[in-house]
Amino acid sequence: MNNIDTIIFDLGGVLVDWDPKYVYREVFNGDEEKVDWFLNTICTSDWNVEQDAGRTFKEATDFLVNKHPEYEDWIRIYYDRWEDMLLGQIDETVALLEKIKKQGSHQLYALTNWSAEAFPVALQRFDFLQHFEGIVVSGEEKTRKPFSKIYEIILDRYQLKAPSCVFIDDNLENVRGAETIGIKAIHFKNSQQLTAELNLLGVHF
Repeated sequence: MNNIDTIIFDLGGVLVDWDPKYVYREVFNGDEEKVDWFLNTICTSDWNVEQDAGRTFKEATDFLVNKHPEYEDWIRIYYDRWEDMLLGQIDETVALLEKIKKQGSHQLYALTNWSAEAFPVALQRFDFLQHFEGIVVSGEEKTRKPFSKIYEIILDRYQLKAPSCVFIDDNLENVRGAETIGIKAIHFKNSQQLTAELNLLGVHF
């Protein structure tokens, strides 16, 4: 029997196309090797995710500039041009979200690792965010996925029951984090795969 009454979406990589490569390909004139080197060595994912957990852009930038002063100009570009890393919405997944919203059979929430400083930009840009009954933003909570606390925050705040929820994220570590507290979770790859896995859980739209 289908007991899923709530769907919780991640945003970046599922509904929003965000990638720092969009900016640094311009900075490095299309040199993919240099782009990969810079984002794997200087402005890394591990560095960026601390902003998702509450560190300010200024603190983050100053930290790296002090550590790598020779790359100061490139480092400062990261948050000076952060909005340019937001290419747009992922149309196929947004279409699924809108179908589910129109059907009205499931509660819809979002749980995102996103800087508190940057999230207002998303709210202004993406109309589909209005479809959610609530959004938990890691930077505002000072914790992030995959730590249990942030999943507990969304459950407690909106009085949700873990076994009745399914969580969708493109990051496998975040999927496993949800599963550790009893939330069913789907590792997102594309809209077709997501539709199939939701159907298996009894979610049809």
